[in-house]
Amino acid sequence: MILTEIADRIRSTIEAMGFELIRVKISGGRVKTLQVMVERGDGSLSVEDCAEVSRALSAYMDVEDPVPGEYILEVSSPGVDRPLVKREDYERFAGHMAKIKLSTPLEGRKRFVGTLLGVEGDTVALTLKEEAGAVGQTTHHLPVALIEEAKLVLTDALIERHLKGSKAHSHEMKAGS
Repeated sequence: MILTEIADRIRSTIEAMGFELIRVKISGGRVKTLQVMVERGDGSLSVEDCAEVSRALSAYMDVEDPVPGEYILEVSSPGVDRPLVKREDYERFAGHMAKIKLSTPLEGRKRFVGTLLGVEGDTVALTLKEEAGAVGQTTHHLPVALIEEAKLVLTDALIERHLKGSKAHSHEMKAGS
């Protein structure tokens, strides 16, 4: 798959610059957008960081030209309601709400929204509030291999976590300046 090839080829450049590659995605119609999502190890990313990564990747893209046709390169942060793409993401954000879409139905459904409990073997554990007036909660074990798309849900708790991380990073920057 072209996205895997692009990710494999740009990962070392991004990591050498001190960033982590989160996701590579192509979207759009006639003119495509190649979105490269990155962040620093502490979860931060500035506008200057995006520009730096974009300049480095543009040089690679000009030489290798991995995307057929015309496209726009977009370097961005995963944001507060970030996608969950690695097993570690499900552990790191355990306790937070997530939306998960499966490639094939499980228990008659493809979409699940609930609180992440982490990874158990080859499954992601997610606690759902029961629907239609039922009492209690249900834990579902969603096979990692069937997860097509997953992302965090923007909640007050997630915003608070993000703000705490941003404050800690800004204090480190001031101390190191």
